[in-house]
Amino acid sequence: MAKEINSIGVLTSGGDAPGMNAAIRAVVRAGNHYGKRVFGIYEGYQGLIENQILELNARSVKGILNRGGTILKSSRSEEFKTKEGRKRAYDNLQAHGIDALVLIGGNGTFTGGMYFSEEFDFPLMGLPGTIDNDLAGTDFTIGFDTACNVVIECVDRIRDTAESHNRLFLVEVMGRDSGFIGLRAGVASGAVDVIFPEEENPMIDLFAELERGASNNKTNRIILVSEGNKMGSIQEIAAAVKDRYPQWESKITILGHLQRGGSPTCTDRVLASRLGVAAIESLLDGRRGEAIGIVNNQLAYLPFEEAIRSKAKLDMELNRILKILAS
Repeated sequence: MAKEINSIGVLTSGGDAPGMNAAIRAVVRAGNHYGKRVFGIYEGYQGLIENQILELNARSVKGILNRGGTILKSSRSEEFKTKEGRKRAYDNLQAHGIDALVLIGGNGTFTGGMYFSEEFDFPLMGLPGTIDNDLAGTDFTIGFDTACNVVIECVDRIRDTAESHNRLFLVEVMGRDSGFIGLRAGVASGAVDVIFPEEENPMIDLFAELERGASNNKTNRIILVSEGNKMGSIQEIAAAVKDRYPQWESKITILGHLQRGGSPTCTDRVLASRLGVAAIESLLDGRRGEAIGIVNNQLAYLPFEEAIRSKAKLDMELNRILKILAS
């Protein structure tokens, strides 16, 4: 018979994402609503090893719904990858009387949680928190919508100066080896092309898109370049374009970690709130070792092992739409 859960810990691990604080708030308030104690674990898995654990309540999470980043901080822990490190983490949980954990993060977070859960038969639930949107089992991850909106706002501003000077702008966006941010923001911002990792993106295709825009008298050309693409760095792409079209003035903008900061959008706040409440209710219902997401506006559960092995697939229909609208 499963042990009754009276105290629940929550941590954020890996890269921060807008909406993580909203998820923390939901976990704490939902836990208290059901009469459970909730403990915040600072600095991710490393904080669990170093016993950086503090009880939270409704006042602890007051005023954080609109804040980016994570009040619990985050880190990447090499020590947690060892059995000795995980044993120290388990002993600290036992010392605080914590019966279950809610993990907020990405693939690496879920991987660590899977090993920990298997070794110590410990109840865990994971919430997908990453701007990359590359996790299976959910339509959108916490932070993705905010990151896309940041890109759109920046591109809108860049377009103003691009039109003023008839310039070509190459804008690099984040996403590691996934093109979700680039493609979605590309459609929403009216980019002439998006270079993303899921396609080979031959240089000749990029030239064709640029020439098509020129033939249609486009006064500005904006190309989004996802990091991790197969064509090369944004500097290499810009150099190739300059060699081919020396008459065009081109500029490079790398948005970088701007995309990970800032106040979360309504979509991310609601998503994080739904998932935070679901994590508590799922643990109390006896679920464990699963990532929780939203698919077709309904809660969806995916075992950690499958969530780690799988990867979200890019909607290539958006690329088709981009090509049509960019003409």
